[in-house]
Amino acid sequence: MKILVQLFRIIVGALFIFSGFVKLVDPIGSQYKFQEYFSESVLNMEFLIPYALIFSIVLIVAEILLGVMILIGYKPKFTVWCLFFLTLIFLFLTWYSAYYDKVTDCGCFGDAVKLSTWETFYKNVILIALIIVLMIKVDVIKPIFGGKIPKLITLVSLGFFMFIVQHVLTHLPIIDFRAYAIGKNISEGMEYKDDGEIPPVHDFMLEDAQADLAPELLKKEKVMLVIIYNLDKVDTNGFPAIREATLKARDKGYTVYGVSASFTDDLILAKEKYNLPLEFLFCDETTLKTMIRANPGVMILDKGTVTQKKNWIDVDELEF
Repeated sequence: MKILVQLFRIIVGALFIFSGFVKLVDPIGSQYKFQEYFSESVLNMEFLIPYALIFSIVLIVAEILLGVMILIGYKPKFTVWCLFFLTLIFLFLTWYSAYYDKVTDCGCFGDAVKLSTWETFYKNVILIALIIVLMIKVDVIKPIFGGKIPKLITLVSLGFFMFIVQHVLTHLPIIDFRAYAIGKNISEGMEYKDDGEIPPVHDFMLEDAQADLAPELLKKEKVMLVIIYNLDKVDTNGFPAIREATLKARDKGYTVYGVSASFTDDLILAKEKYNLPLEFLFCDETTLKTMIRANPGVMILDKGTVTQKKNWIDVDELEF
């Protein structure tokens, strides 16, 4: 039984660390998922939507930190009970998603691993069963280090995780698991395979008043897209840097467009107010949020292949 408990401890800890890590490198993705859960059509708790990012960060850091704590055996009773209640929350959300078909992807493993809603629910059933065993046999769980080392490891881990959160929120995700990651070809991502699955890129359109320019732009060698998914939520501090990057790109022969889901009239007013030398194309807001975790942000394409992505704060690092 002792061996079994230690095995379960390793499995639970490793799973929580992996699940937390793939979301830690992209907390904005989890923010969008919380916004979906809090929406009127799901849990109808729209008053919590403004706090979605806070929920995301707290849950992610708690998840990965508890994984570390159970592996090193720090405060085992506290840790196991926290794991139990956290998994209970996951269990309810995944059951709700699966039973009512409300959220097709719970985001439990971020964008790294995609599971169906029922697969995720059954995964959590197994996980909570393992944790219950750990709760019953918690006395068997001992720290793997003596003295204050487990506490020190926990505190250092917490500081490290918070540093990663701050870094990716200021810049961009450290690891990009999405179909628009650097090195991915958007045209290839739009192709249907023999398995009949919907391709990872399925809502990519860049529309002006007459037509979808995406097929034409994906064939060009030098294309820069300035992405402002929503003017109401944009960081206007980034506009001077965006303007400078736009002018530099054009001098180097790039085709440059702004891309947004906001209304045309609002974009015209913003262009005049902030002196933005951009013509805007329309794209679905969800697609833009998937393309880049920045508002505003810049994406460079070479014949449909993503070669560079920058948050506005880093656009001076773009290589033209």
